[in-house]
Amino acid sequence: MLVSVIGAGYVGLVAACCLANSGHRVKCVEHDRSKCEMLAGGLLPFYEEGLGDLLARGVKGGKLSFSTEIESIKNTEIIIVAVGTPSRPDGKVDLGQIFGVMTDISELATEPVTLIMKSTVPPGLGLQLQKRFLFQKSGKIAYVSNPEFLREGRAVKDWYQPERIVVGAETPEAVETVKSLYSDIEAPFCVMDISSAEMVKYASNAFLATKISFINEIANLCELVGADIIPVARAVGMDGRIGGSFLQAGLGYGGSCFPKDTKGLDFISTLNGHTFNLLKAVIEVNARQRILAVRKLSRLLDSLCGKKIAILGLSFKPGTDDTRESPSLDIIRMLGDEGAEVTAYDPMAVLRQNAGPLPEFTLCGDPLAALTSSHAAVITTEWREFLDMDWEKAWKIMSPPRVILDGRNCLDPHKIKSLGFQYAGMGRA
Repeated sequence: MLVSVIGAGYVGLVAACCLANSGHRVKCVEHDRSKCEMLAGGLLPFYEEGLGDLLARGVKGGKLSFSTEIESIKNTEIIIVAVGTPSRPDGKVDLGQIFGVMTDISELATEPVTLIMKSTVPPGLGLQLQKRFLFQKSGKIAYVSNPEFLREGRAVKDWYQPERIVVGAETPEAVETVKSLYSDIEAPFCVMDISSAEMVKYASNAFLATKISFINEIANLCELVGADIIPVARAVGMDGRIGGSFLQAGLGYGGSCFPKDTKGLDFISTLNGHTFNLLKAVIEVNARQRILAVRKLSRLLDSLCGKKIAILGLSFKPGTDDTRESPSLDIIRMLGDEGAEVTAYDPMAVLRQNAGPLPEFTLCGDPLAALTSSHAAVITTEWREFLDMDWEKAWKIMSPPRVILDGRNCLDPHKIKSLGFQYAGMGRA
């Protein structure tokens, strides 16, 4: 099939590369000219395991092409919209890019086409978009909601091995078109109306965020009563009704999806006259986890002012270079406010403009350089490199009192303590 993908961010580029790898001819539209040229040359603008090979193969094989011209979507069978829907300061989803793309599509589509919305949009928006932009194209544009559930760091695997494919459509023909697009993927299709499909994405992310905040609250209570969250979470997760995923206590969730979608769903709820108290608590708990970590560090060091603190990990999770809404950045800001001298290291992360303002800190080329003369280290991302690091050597180059705050509970506390460090985890008495 001939497919146009509008937007070459995480979602759009994964979709374009995977569809091209599956044999479809894919045109990807990206307004950023320098980014478009980079992609046309087979180079990724961000890190995602396995995606670089698919990109190079698609470009070289002629199945994948890139353009800055929106007019290139003409005469395609399927148009996939994968532009950004960032969160505004009030939590509302910024739909500016969506409206711009829909205007272009309504003007350019002259042949029957299936429009697949991959961008995360508020429930009910699909129906509004049809009325606002597509009412004059009746019969020519079939609108479909097909939310993505890709995890950064394993997006390619998630594309080819999804747990389900959600399709919100108004006609059987549109559903069959989407099924043909994914003909090489074995997964159950969940077919429903458009608004319900849009809700699935928000509900899924909100529930996973709830699990994270819940286990962090249990971890905080564990510290107060002398319990250890590690065996507690393991045993709780063995209950088949609960499951062990997303029960890792730590600094809370980050990234491009959970923070944006929880705030967006809270705004949608308020706008519709519903007070989503549970979701408000999830958001509050997540923000507080960073503060608790800094308070714990302050107690261990007596004061943060004048202390040198090493931050190990900048990306919001291992396997990605994405720092959006990363706990590490919040911690760096708070440490800077307290007068600490901050060094940092990450094997992959890239601080982009959307990282927001940060106090002055030193970004080092290796972890030992960041740890040199540091009074404390904070593990903010559980990269394998930190687990396998020579901590005995780290002890020698750090300064007393040599505190390790394991914000991800990924180190062996007995080993770290045996080397002479002061160790503190999250929810570990």
